Formats: sequence, structure tokens, C-alpha cells
Amino acid sequence: MAAVSPLAAAAPAEAAPAPRRGMQAGRRRRLNAFRYLVFLVFSLFFLLPLFAMARFSLEGSKPGQLSGAAWSQIASYPNLLGAIEITLELALLTCAVVLVLLVPTMIWIWLRVQWISRTVEFLCLLPLTIPAIVLVVGLAPVYNRIRHYNLSALQLFWVYAVLALPYAYRALAAGLDAIDTKTLSEAARSLGAGWPTVIWRIVVPNMRQALLNAVLLSGALVLGEFTIAQLLLYTNLQTALYFISRESANAGVLFSTSTAALVFAFVLLLILSFAGRRRRRG
Repeated sequence: MAAVSPLAAAAPAEAAPAPRRGMQAGRRRRLNAFRYLVFLVFSLFFLLPLFAMARFSLEGSKPGQLSGAAWSQIASYPNLLGAIEITLELALLTCAVVLVLLVPTMIWIWLRVQWISRTVEFLCLLPLTIPAIVLVVGLAPVYNRIRHYNLSALQLFWVYAVLALPYAYRALAAGLDAIDTKTLSEAARSLGAGWPTVIWRIVVPNMRQALLNAVLLSGALVLGEFTIAQLLLYTNLQTALYFISRESANAGVLFSTSTAALVFAFVLLLILSFAGRRRRRG
């Protein structure tokens, strides 16, 4: 019998991982197909009602006739541009206040006093359990006194910052959990960096995605908030759109204003998302 060399005996064993790689590629293709299917289903779920609202808002006086009369009535509303400006300023102020309050506090807790993180998390998530009407009852005396000083609706950013705390906290907590903050801080401290340098020049640049998520969630909350502004008698974008729909006898205005509000918020958040993604690639 011919002797079998060790190299020939080992050759089949080296070729064995090929089917495994094929199985992994097939599993990856199935996972990508599932992701595309889920994305398609959710896109239809969100876009079809929006398309139906836009289609109804373009209905003319005759069946099957398209008309932009409902949309032209929105443009003629006198306080709409001011309401949009107030809402954007509220979104900027709310995002700035939330980030200034939460970012250094959470980083300090993660690095130095992690034993108190559960208490801070409970306090930040507490606004989720309080209905908006209860907040209004508690804040109404304060805002009534503020109104005597003729301050604008920008004062709503205080209560909006409270409402945005749970969403911003979870986004920032996920970003801090994704990086090794202790190793980064210890390395920076060993090189002579102070705590402000560790927080703003070491940790914060490594959690840009978490900061962007917190801004997107806080901005979306402000753009869509209606209850508190309405009950406190302030005018923002949602209350202005509500008044337009109430004052007009045309039912198409109700759908045109709702479509305009949804598209406006969607486009603004999409711009912020792509801006953050392009910055990460750079």
C-alpha cells in the first residue's frame, strides 16, 4: 500500500471551513432581505396615510379635480410664520438646555459617582409617568405670573426641557455605554488633562452619535407638542395649525395643515440626521 503523506491527509481538513463561510453568507443575505422587508412595511405604514392626507387636501370642488386652494389658505394665515419661528427657537433652546444639563452631569456620574446613577435615571425618567395635564396644573400659576411680565412663548422651553429629559437621557446613556469612558479618562488624566478637558475634549467627541440622537428626539418633541402650549395659552406651530383648521370652513385645510406640519418636521429631522452622518464620514 502507498503511504499517505501528512500534507495530503491534512488537505481536506483545511478545506472544511468553506461550507461554513457559505452558510454565513447565506445567513447574511437572509438577514438583509428581512431588514429590507421590515423597512418597506414600515415605510408603507407611515407614508400611505401621509399620501392619503395630501391627496385629500388637494381635492377640488368637483370630484376628481385637483386644487391648491386649501394650501393657499395656509400661506395667507397671518400668524403662521411667527409660530414657525417661535417653534424653531424653542427647539434650539430646549436642545441646548437639555445637553448643557445632562452631558457634563452624566459623564461625571459615569466616571466618579456611578453609585448614584440609578437615582438620576429615576429622576430623568419621571416625566414619562406624569400626564401633560398634571404638569399644566402645577405650572399654570408660574406661567400666569410670567405672563404679567409680557414674556413670549419662548418661556415654554423650561417645561419642554423637562419633557425631553427621558428621551435625551436614554440616548446619552446608550452612547456612554458604547465607549470605555474610564479608560479614556484615566489615559487623559495620566497625561495631565484636567476634568473639563476630559469631559469636553475626550469623552464628548466620542459620543457624537448619542448627542445627535438626543438632539433629534428633543427637537421632534418640541415640534410636535400641542397640549401644554394650548392649555397655557401660548402659540406655537401646532396650536397655530389647530386654529387654522378650526377657523376655516373647508375640510381640506385641516388635512393640508396636518400634512404641512408632518412634512416640515420630517424634512427638518432628516436634514439634521444627514448632517450628522456626513460629519461622521468626514
